[in-house]
Amino acid sequence: MIKRILKITAFVLVLVLVLFAAQRVLTPKYVSEALDGRLIAEYYDSTKNHDIVFVGDCEVYENISPITLWEDYGISSYVRGSPQQLIWHSYYLMEETLRYEKPEAFVFNVLSMKYGEPQSEAYNRLALDGMKWSGSKADAINASMTEEETFISYLFPLLRFHSRWSELKAEDFEYAFKKVPQLSINGYLMRVDVDGIDQLRKGQELGDYTIADVCWEYLDKMRTLCEENGVELILMKAPTNTPQCYWYDQWDVQVKAYAEKHGLRYYNFLEVTDEIGLDYNTDTYDQGFHLNLSGAEKLSAYFGGILTEELGLKGHHGEAEYEQIWTKLSQQYDQIRETQERLLKENGKLTGFTGLE
Repeated sequence: MIKRILKITAFVLVLVLVLFAAQRVLTPKYVSEALDGRLIAEYYDSTKNHDIVFVGDCEVYENISPITLWEDYGISSYVRGSPQQLIWHSYYLMEETLRYEKPEAFVFNVLSMKYGEPQSEAYNRLALDGMKWSGSKADAINASMTEEETFISYLFPLLRFHSRWSELKAEDFEYAFKKVPQLSINGYLMRVDVDGIDQLRKGQELGDYTIADVCWEYLDKMRTLCEENGVELILMKAPTNTPQCYWYDQWDVQVKAYAEKHGLRYYNFLEVTDEIGLDYNTDTYDQGFHLNLSGAEKLSAYFGGILTEELGLKGHHGEAEYEQIWTKLSQQYDQIRETQERLLKENGKLTGFTGLE
């Protein structure tokens, strides 16, 4: 009887180990494609002493440079961004962040308020798979799932990705049990290449410019969460605008009214591009969708001045602990920049590598 129990126990353990290994291999690593799927997970390795934490979509993680905020103002910041991060993703990331630290302010980029319902499993995965398990992640999954998705597939990714056998690459085995290379510098995804445009293009007219109730509900939740934790909530609209991701004046009016009603700071940087010094011929790498390194540094330098003056941030230059952390981050930043510049010169375009080697 004891031998039988031991055999059954051993079989179960082996089966569990095999399934665990299979899950590690089959889960996407975001190494050679959809690289920004690695961004959310990188936060956990950072030192949790940030004055400002940004949440939102590519309009923060490709447009805000924490290194510039540090070098110019001594501001310690992190960007918790992901592709097409919807407002409920952002809210639960804020809630989770407060488990680790309490910044002076959260900055939320408002573009996602154009979406009143979940958009796709692919973008959900890029935002949620990198989160550590917690009540915040569970609530985020429930708020985000499309009709085709199931909660258990997030709990056990093998159920979702078991059919990837035919798509496996060497990287899936290489990084099955070790971390993938660092992609960002405190959440900022750098691009040094240039693909400019003379002027930003307008979006098509819409039949209805009403922002969905669910977006206002989550903005209320953000505001309440910040009030309860003594953290300031700041709203921003990045100075990028394309027909596919256009920010309409009609939406802007509604956000401004909300901010005024509740005493929130709201900065629409589309209104001050000249003051920022942006030149869309040189400061974007994809014709206005996102800023390149030059544009991100200009925006960050401008925004840092506002944050310093209006929030009264004193900065941490001269503080040994911060200097040690940010000296290393600055070195990594320079390494990524230099490598991208070299690859761009060698290949004529920037493909593949975008992070630390």
